[in-house]
Amino acid sequence: MQNPSAPPIVLASSSPYRRGLLERFLDQYETVSPDVDESNELGLGPAEQVRHLARKKAEAVAVNARDALIIGADQLAVLNSQVLGKPGSHQKAVEQLLAASGHVVTFLTAVCILDPVERARYEYTDTTTVSFRDFDRRLAEAYLRLDKPYDCAGSFKLEGAGFVLFESVKTDDPTALIGLPMIWVADRLLQLGYLST
Repeated sequence: MQNPSAPPIVLASSSPYRRGLLERFLDQYETVSPDVDESNELGLGPAEQVRHLARKKAEAVAVNARDALIIGADQLAVLNSQVLGKPGSHQKAVEQLLAASGHVVTFLTAVCILDPVERARYEYTDTTTVSFRDFDRRLAEAYLRLDKPYDCAGSFKLEGAGFVLFESVKTDDPTALIGLPMIWVADRLLQLGYLST
């Protein structure tokens, strides 16, 4: 499926979830950790921030891979205008989940592709809304024991048992919630000739 004559593809991410998505249809690509500061030093709103971070990651990796197609991505979870980061700890994850209980969380997943052939930049942001059911600390703790989603924005994994926490998910691309909007990415790669049909 992958066009052998196309320039190499580099995923500007250390996320195992994004790698898993690309591996569904790409035979060969590299991953490089972008190692960028993800703090919101510019005071951007969530939509601008997630686009900025996806672009920043792609551009950081492109410095040392100018002849490769670079895919950078970022995801933010937003609850009542507040960005929920990756919890990093069990206690923080419990706090995030209990705050989301009975509420709607918006997930913004941005991707930036840098094309070395056309010297062009392509960007897209997916919006997915997740309605959380009302649940108590017992369910939050039970879920966290199953998935241990401490490296995931919003403290859950859709590809794991996260669905036990939801009432509904509204999205145009279910892969976006995992970390990369693959319908858009595949369409762009097809248009650029990186995939052969």
